[in-house]
Amino acid sequence: MNQTTTPTKALILLLAALTALTPLAIDAYLPAIPQMANDLITSIHDTEISLSLYLAGFALGQILGGPFSDHFGRRTATGSGLTIFCLGTIGIIFSQDIHSVWGFRVIQAIGGGVAVVNAAAVIRDLSHGKDSARHLSNMAVIMMLAPLLAPLIGMLILHISGWRLIFVFLLVYGLTIGIALFFRLPETRKKTTERTSMLKRYGMVLSHRCALGFIFSQCFALAGMFAFITGSPSVYMGYFEISETIYPFLFGLNVIGMMLANRLNIRLLHYYKPHFLLSLGQAAQILTSLILLSYVSVIAQPQLWFVVSLLILFIAAMGLIVSNATSGTVEFFPHNSATATALLGSIGFAAGALSGSLVGLLGDGTPWPMVLIMFVCSLLGPILRTLLQYGQQQPQTQP
Repeated sequence: MNQTTTPTKALILLLAALTALTPLAIDAYLPAIPQMANDLITSIHDTEISLSLYLAGFALGQILGGPFSDHFGRRTATGSGLTIFCLGTIGIIFSQDIHSVWGFRVIQAIGGGVAVVNAAAVIRDLSHGKDSARHLSNMAVIMMLAPLLAPLIGMLILHISGWRLIFVFLLVYGLTIGIALFFRLPETRKKTTERTSMLKRYGMVLSHRCALGFIFSQCFALAGMFAFITGSPSVYMGYFEISETIYPFLFGLNVIGMMLANRLNIRLLHYYKPHFLLSLGQAAQILTSLILLSYVSVIAQPQLWFVVSLLILFIAAMGLIVSNATSGTVEFFPHNSATATALLGSIGFAAGALSGSLVGLLGDGTPWPMVLIMFVCSLLGPILRTLLQYGQQQPQTQP
């Protein structure tokens, strides 16, 4: 395969399914957190820590997986990562205390990071410029079914059995994707004899100011989104007293908004450059989070419908940010696309782990801490991007 080969719809579907591993692993067990805490005789807070640990482990997995993929090839890296993911999932299924869950959750996340980093790298191997952004957006539309369906799947499984069956589902999903990719994933980057160290590969990316601007744009957008994901159970089910049955539907509205924004992004890419649409998404996040922060700070009893509406708009803007920031980043690194993607994802998920932890630490039973972190993240992304990219040449895109 080479860069002139167009990725097929079937391949994009498989890569989307691979990328969906992450939102499934994060979101499917959210409705089960209270039950997990009760079963493992621990607090809900300690159980929620497993989410931040997954984000941190996933970031580490991407850091390791990017250079590994660029050196040994996409198929080897994907297979190795999915194997580690499945082994960690098996450990969680048989865990009897929260500390074991924490440990195996990190192993599961590392494997997920090593595997998932290859999806965007394969797209970059086969396309570039606006074509790359469009393929990533198409992949994202399919992939976003996962966070839409994951809480519903978790809720249904809880009604059938306990929380462990959710991780059995993740194990079966990981094995199924692994088998499908074994037969259908082409090797788009052959094993190289070039001995370029991992640090040198990352140095190439970190020394590129324009690429860093895109990386930090996605980084803080993800941090804002994970602040919402971490805080939404306590805000919706705690503060607004929504039942665990209704919660997945409210959560799913955000995903629907993001999917619609992705479809809009695909259409707009026919007329506008990716970095302009990225700026549009960032502006939307700043505006919606500012209104939301002002609202929950001033109004003593915020209305659920208004809070939910603004949160939907904030999360929907991710549809304009993620694919354009990703394509903008990897465009500069045709021979190290997995390394660039790894850095892009790992910094984002590390920031997500930090923002989620801050939401927990600042938690006071109201939506204010979650909304504050979201607003700060929406500001930091475009500020750092402007500082880093000032006077720099934007990536060249094809019509």
